Amino acid sequence: MDQALINRIVEAALLAANQPLTLAQLHALFPEDAPAPAGSVETALEQLAQACAERGVELVEVASGFRYQVKAEVHGWVARLWTERKTRYTRATLETLALIAYRQPITRGEIEQVRGVAVSTNIIQALEEREWIRVIGHRDVPGKPALYGTTKSFLDYFGLRRLDELPPLSELKDIGELEPQLALDPDLAPAPAGIAAAEGDGAADDQAQADDGDRTTDDAGAGQDTDDDTATNADASADGTASIATEDDDAPVASDIPETQAGEDPTGRSPN
Repeated sequence: MDQALINRIVEAALLAANQPLTLAQLHALFPEDAPAPAGSVETALEQLAQACAERGVELVEVASGFRYQVKAEVHGWVARLWTERKTRYTRATLETLALIAYRQPITRGEIEQVRGVAVSTNIIQALEEREWIRVIGHRDVPGKPALYGTTKSFLDYFGLRRLDELPPLSELKDIGELEPQLALDPDLAPAPAGIAAAEGDGAADDQAQADDGDRTTDDAGAGQDTDDDTATNADASADGTASIATEDDDAPVASDIPETQAGEDPTGRSPN
């Protein structure tokens, strides 16, 4: 059996399979009475990988075996074939997955201790249903808490062969920066609460001082008007008194008029 035929058999098997194939599975394609020559399957994989240099797919090895996959440079166009909605994971889910991947085996309590908050049961169930994590044992402590670790499906999804191919923590972006929010115009951005409160208090004080100044001015004006009115009334009273005195200088004052007795005529004549 020549190498070209082995290359075509291996290529066809990888394209037809719905999951990665291991070397053992590829060798099993050939009958026992006519096995593939030693090293021929490995050579076929190398040649097929080199042949993908100018194609839209690539042959890669992941944790579960070998597979063809779409290259990242054309993924944006090919992804339009799948119309299902993309699954979006929360920050808590990603943090939990990262802790399990980098610190496995790890218990739920240890995850909560690192994150500082309780881990929702829904998060663990979602990761297990996705087949990204599984229970790999129980810690020998009271309560026998479950130990979680990642699966081959997790490595396959992220295109990894082994856990040591995970990027170092120092190279990871902060999870919050994976989906940055829109940058705001500095002029339109809201001021910090402390500054805003201080500015609000300052404005309120300025307004209060302005109102007090207006009220002081109004009171002063009102006082001035009252003084003017008092002075005017005083002048008017003085003028009136002077006028009365001028008209009848000889008129007796009230204290000089004798009191009249009952039945007596004010003129002094007797009624009889």
